[in-house]
Amino acid sequence: MISHALTIVRNELNSHLAVYGQANGVGLGNLSEGFVNGPGGVARDMLIFSVVNTMEEKTLKNLPHYVRNDVTLSATYENPPTFLNFLILVTATHTNYADALLVLSRAIRFFQFRNVFTQDNVAPASITTNAPPNTLDRLQGFKLIFDLYSASIEEVNNLWGTLGGRQYPFVLYTLRMLDLQFSAVQSESGLITEVISEFSHTDAGAG
Repeated sequence: MISHALTIVRNELNSHLAVYGQANGVGLGNLSEGFVNGPGGVARDMLIFSVVNTMEEKTLKNLPHYVRNDVTLSATYENPPTFLNFLILVTATHTNYADALLVLSRAIRFFQFRNVFTQDNVAPASITTNAPPNTLDRLQGFKLIFDLYSASIEEVNNLWGTLGGRQYPFVLYTLRMLDLQFSAVQSESGLITEVISEFSHTDAGAG
């Protein structure tokens, strides 16, 4: 599901960059692997999305463990979704520094006017193109929110030191909130629709 979320945004950004005459300029990759030509490596002259941190959204942690269905008068019991925030590194890997800054600026402008992605406001092709082959790995309903993250100099040094020490033009975004839930009901039971209480009073002096 994480892969599908970033693939959807990647496809939308690729469509936006096509306006500038830049085709298929966005990819997913781990910069610590280095730059190689071929499968498994990170390509040059592209924008690369990398997940560099994962955080739980604690404010939505205490959700009920059941879903009420008033039509069938039943309740299904399942663990609530896991709501996650991701720190996304967007890096321009262009060999020409000026080109890297140019493309990075285009990406920042894209997220400035378009930072919320749902199944209703993205192109259908963005959901299906390069989507995971297994349907269980695909998002159904989703709302992805991109917020600019301002890292300190210390955080930047630690980040690029972890990735290999060589820094490229980049920007960081917080992606929230992706809820991960496996479609499996643990148990189901009927709802209590009526409570009947009957009391009887016996006279102590009777009999």
